[in-house]
Amino acid sequence: MGANPANQLRILIIAEHASARFGGEAILPLHYFRVLRARGIETWLIVHSRTRDELAGRFPHELGRMFFIPDTRLHRLLNRLEQFLPRRVGYFTLGWMSRLLSQWMARRVARRLVREKQIDVIHQPIPVSPKETSLLYNMGAPVIIGPMNGGMSFPPGFGRQHARGEKSFVRFGRWASQLLNRMMPGKLRADVLLVANERTRRALPKGVRGRVIELVENGVDLSLWAADEQHQQFNPAPRFVFLGRLEDWKAVNLLLDAFKDVVAQQPATLEIIGDGPMRASLEDQTRRLGVEQHVQFGGWLTQSDAALRLRAADALMLPSLYECGGAVVLEAMALGLPVIATAWGGPADYLDESCGILVPPTTPGQFVKDLAGAMLRLAKSPELRRQLGSAGRRKIAETFDWERKVDRILEVYAEVAQKRMQGAKCKMRNAK
Repeated sequence: MGANPANQLRILIIAEHASARFGGEAILPLHYFRVLRARGIETWLIVHSRTRDELAGRFPHELGRMFFIPDTRLHRLLNRLEQFLPRRVGYFTLGWMSRLLSQWMARRVARRLVREKQIDVIHQPIPVSPKETSLLYNMGAPVIIGPMNGGMSFPPGFGRQHARGEKSFVRFGRWASQLLNRMMPGKLRADVLLVANERTRRALPKGVRGRVIELVENGVDLSLWAADEQHQQFNPAPRFVFLGRLEDWKAVNLLLDAFKDVVAQQPATLEIIGDGPMRASLEDQTRRLGVEQHVQFGGWLTQSDAALRLRAADALMLPSLYECGGAVVLEAMALGLPVIATAWGGPADYLDESCGILVPPTTPGQFVKDLAGAMLRLAKSPELRRQLGSAGRRKIAETFDWERKVDRILEVYAEVAQKRMQGAKCKMRNAK
C-alpha cells in the first residue's frame, strides 16, 4: 500500500463494552484490541466505564490508549428500569437509549482523537444487530461497522418461544429501525459494513452507501481454547455439556426432555454450565423427569474455568432456537469436541456433517426425538466423536483463529484507508 501499510495504520475502536466477563458480543472489541496491540499496531479504544477494572487488569500497560465513557445517572436509571421489561423488549428500548447515550458521548471523544492521534480508521464492532442505529458519521475518518449478525426469527414451529406481546414488538421495532437509521445515519454513511452472512446482509437498513463485506462475526482465542492432547474421547458414559445463559430461547428444557430418552438407553451425564432466569424451572424439570442423578448445574464460570470443564467433556450441546452467533460452538470445536446444535441461525454457519450434527427444528416434539437420536449416535460411537472433534479442530485453525480474523480485518482497514487517501488526492488535484 506504499506509504501507509496495514501495520502502520492508526485505529480507533468504539464499543459499548469490551469484556470477557460480560459474555456475548462484548468480547469482540476486546479481542480486536488485544491482537492489534500485540502486533504493535497503533490502536485506541473507547468503551463504557463498566469494563474499566477488567481492562485495566488485562492491559495494565495500555491504559493510556483506553478512554472510558462515564456511568451517568441517566445510564443507571435506564438500566434499572430495563430490568422490569421482557429481555428483548428492554434491550431494544431502554437498553438502546442507554447505548445511544454512550455513543453520543463516545462520538465527542472520538472526533477529538481523530485530530490528535491522526486516526486512519474508526471501527465499531458492536452492537452486532444490523438494525441498530449508529451515531458514527461525519467523524473525520472512514468508519467500518461490524461484523454484524442478525435478521433472526424463531423457527416456524416454535413461535411460542416469544414472550407475550414480544413478537408484535419485534415486528414494530424492525419497521421503526428504518426511520431511526435515517435520523441517525451512521450505518447508511459508513464506508464499510461487515456482515456475518447473507441473512444479515438482507437485514441491513435500506439506503446503505458503503461497501458490504461478508466476514464471520466470532473467532477463537487458541491460547485459551487449546485442546488437551491427553484427553481421549472413549468414555463409556459420555459427558454432554451445555454452556450458555439459561434463557427460554436456549431451549435447555427441550434438551432435558431429549436427555431423559438418552439415559433410558445409554449411560451418560449432562452438565449445564451457566446461569439465568430459567435455572430454577430447569432444576425443577430435572427432578420431574427423574434424571437429577445424571444432570449437574455448574452455574456461571469464567472463560478459563469453562474451558477446563469443556476439556473434560465428550460433546457440546447447543439446542438454541434464536442463536445469531454461537461462539461456544467454535470454542468447543477448538478443543476437539463434536457439537450437536440446532440447524438454525449461527451454528449452521459454523458446523457441517464433517465436524458436528445439526438437528432441524421442525416441531418441538420431533426436535426432542431428533436431538435424542443425535446424542445416542455420539454416545454409542467413540470413533465418531473422535472423527468429528478432529475435523472441528482443523476447521478452527484454518478459518476461525482470532489471528487469522485480524489478518482479514487489517486488509479491510488498509483498503478503506487507501481509498480515503486516494479520494483526498483527487480533491487536491481538482482544486488546482
